Amino acid sequence: MSVAMLQVFNRYLFPGGEEKSVDRIYNHLSSAHEMSRCFFESAEWRREGAPGPAGQMKRLFYNTDARVRFESALDMSGAQAALFHNIYPVGSPALYHAAKKRGVPVIQYLHNFRPFSVGGTLFVNGRVCPDGLYGQDRAEVLAGAWQGSVVKSLLLALMLKLLRRSGWLQSVKAWIAISDFMRDRIVQAGLVEPEKIHTLRHSWDALSTAPRTEDAGYYLFLGRLVPEKGLSVLLDAWDRLRDQLGDKTPMLHIAGEGPQEPLVHQRMRTNHYIGFLGQIGGETKSEALRRCRALIAPSVWWEPLGLVAYEAYDYAKPVLAARSGGLAETVQHMQTGLLHEPGDAESLARDVVTMEATPHPVRVESGTRGRQWLLSETNVTTWRARFEEILATL
Repeated sequence: MSVAMLQVFNRYLFPGGEEKSVDRIYNHLSSAHEMSRCFFESAEWRREGAPGPAGQMKRLFYNTDARVRFESALDMSGAQAALFHNIYPVGSPALYHAAKKRGVPVIQYLHNFRPFSVGGTLFVNGRVCPDGLYGQDRAEVLAGAWQGSVVKSLLLALMLKLLRRSGWLQSVKAWIAISDFMRDRIVQAGLVEPEKIHTLRHSWDALSTAPRTEDAGYYLFLGRLVPEKGLSVLLDAWDRLRDQLGDKTPMLHIAGEGPQEPLVHQRMRTNHYIGFLGQIGGETKSEALRRCRALIAPSVWWEPLGLVAYEAYDYAKPVLAARSGGLAETVQHMQTGLLHEPGDAESLARDVVTMEATPHPVRVESGTRGRQWLLSETNVTTWRARFEEILATL
């Protein structure tokens, strides 16, 4: 049965993977349901005429203007349910309040750990810090986990506490976690009743036919150059490989952008087996994936899912990943790739040596299994059927 749904999302100041997932979800639901959108932009508070610091602080807790926009979108669309993604900072808790007052059920998609974590990542000062799941946000606040500001983090922490106490989250009739790992952590912390939170891994628009690939012998890192993605671990592993293998060391190609780019250039000066591609996309990215030996995902935070594995599987490439969060669900050890201990450069280096010693046909078979998993587990038909089951619980 078709349901009229309003998708609600506050775009981030710096777009990332969540924006792509939100668009994909909208497109995949539009063929079966009446979908409308109500979007907010973090950039709205950077433009001319935006509210000043005091006004933004007030609106962070309750944005009446955002509520009016949301209610207007509900009226215009005739929505029977609202599909929430990130709603901060412009949307604010006012949206939950409005939904509760109107009796509109909310489906809350969890792409990260907010609203239970100030920064959304539970990653503080180079380590996983799950304290936020248990109402202890001091570490995240002192680290300036939100927008690099202690003051802003303190305000967001206070707002999230008040939201959880307000009862407005009762408007959320179904929570969607994108991995079993994420769901289990939230249930263990007693944040959501087990029957209300469901696992639904992201769908993927896979290439229609398997691409013609080759193995140019290099390993590829694709992602943001930030500490939680394990970049330091990756670079340390390549120094170990250089010391161990000498001129037989395979090349590492790093693609992405972020605050740790200077670290990459620094290590390139002492290790000539490390190369930097910068931010890539389109045909350049396709070519990098098509020709790599394997893709590496050394994340040291609790990766909610790990869509980078999807990208590798689309090109029938194996993945060397950290046994971190949802990555342990998307990468099957010894089947579609190898899993190493998070933060352990020696363990990652051993996996690279293992992959180097693996015969070419076996590597190809591993990548092929990954693509088969992608086609069976993330196709739109399967994903939509699972979403319908969640919708039926409202």
